[in-house]
Amino acid sequence: MISEAKSVRVLLVSVNREEINMATWPLGLACVATATANAGHDVALLDLMQEPDPYAAIEHAVRKFNPEVIGVSVRNVDDQQMQDTKSFLGDVKNLIGHFRTISSAPIVLGGAGYSIYPESALNYLGADIGIPGEGEALFLQLVERIGSDRHPATTPGVLVPGSRVAAKREFILNLDQFPLPDVKLISPAKYHTGEFWMPVQTRRGCPLKCSYCSTPAIEGLRLRKRSIHTVVHWLSECVASGINRFYFVDNTFNLPGSYARELCSAIAKADFHISWRCILYPAKMDEKLVELMARAGCVEVSLGFESGCETILEAMNKRFTPQDVRESTRLLARYGIRTMGFIMLGGPGETMDSAEQSLQFGDSLNLDAMKITLGIRIYPHTRLARQAVEAGIITSGDDLLTPRFYMVPELGEPLGRLVKKWMSQRPNWMM
Repeated sequence: MISEAKSVRVLLVSVNREEINMATWPLGLACVATATANAGHDVALLDLMQEPDPYAAIEHAVRKFNPEVIGVSVRNVDDQQMQDTKSFLGDVKNLIGHFRTISSAPIVLGGAGYSIYPESALNYLGADIGIPGEGEALFLQLVERIGSDRHPATTPGVLVPGSRVAAKREFILNLDQFPLPDVKLISPAKYHTGEFWMPVQTRRGCPLKCSYCSTPAIEGLRLRKRSIHTVVHWLSECVASGINRFYFVDNTFNLPGSYARELCSAIAKADFHISWRCILYPAKMDEKLVELMARAGCVEVSLGFESGCETILEAMNKRFTPQDVRESTRLLARYGIRTMGFIMLGGPGETMDSAEQSLQFGDSLNLDAMKITLGIRIYPHTRLARQAVEAGIITSGDDLLTPRFYMVPELGEPLGRLVKKWMSQRPNWMM
């Protein structure tokens, strides 16, 4: 006989403490926290980014809240830098070990970083349960089992150490089914000051299948959208709480263009007086969209065109040309929107000539900033991973939890010298 479900005390912990490019608020975990609280459970969120002593913060939270389940969100596995690579998982493993000493509650792993390596990360980190992919629905089912005095590891779709992830991962089709985060979860002490940009995600999933990208493992290939009304209403709540800078973390803000135009029109009409940045696909830009973005408050974009060589773009499975990139940057400059470009060097097919071509192309765009990456992080189940096996860079059995990078072997040192030479004359370029 199954007992009636009761409210469960849920402690959700973001273990990310790295400000790789900026202080990052745990958006995904906050979505899970809000959905869980709305279902009637008692939820506390601990963001270790804000804590000078994470171990003391954990002890305080556990003793004060006495959780019945602990959710741990892993956002970043490593710094994605081939030179002097820094893995973050050792620290996460130690934090989970500390939880073990002060609480008997089951520890559940989730988050973007975890979802790329669901089996190997669960086994390495020593948690009890893993939830790969989007957490709102599956975590709620798990919590409800705890509230009904059933073992959480029997929840369909979760992983336990030694198990294998299902071949087909389920993703939420109607994103409005679950709310955007309660703005009350944001700590003003850390995030209402300095260079903080509030993250917002209006879409999940990406069908483009770039050769190196981990997004399909995290969000799936199907593009799903929140309603414009839901997004604008949430922005209004943030503005009312004093937040006026936002970062749209959608993989491709301008796809589909009709949705992007409708969203920008609604933001402009609401007259929020906000500033925001986003990530753009380097093609399928039109002047109407860029004009609407500027009117709605867009001040900066990230443009990951990755290469200026058509052969390399084809090898990456990109569906745009250097001319598309040039036209997009021209439109953005016309409307005063700052642009940071991204180039990745050393992948399959790269030569010194193609690398020089990419650097020359990037330089010709006259962007506000440029980030150069040497070597491409290899993620599981990608075309790049298969190419790396064929090239002998990794073995077929490598789970890639330990950071591995694709770099054409003979290019390593020469490329490094070439990039340093270019950067020495361009103060707005970085690695």
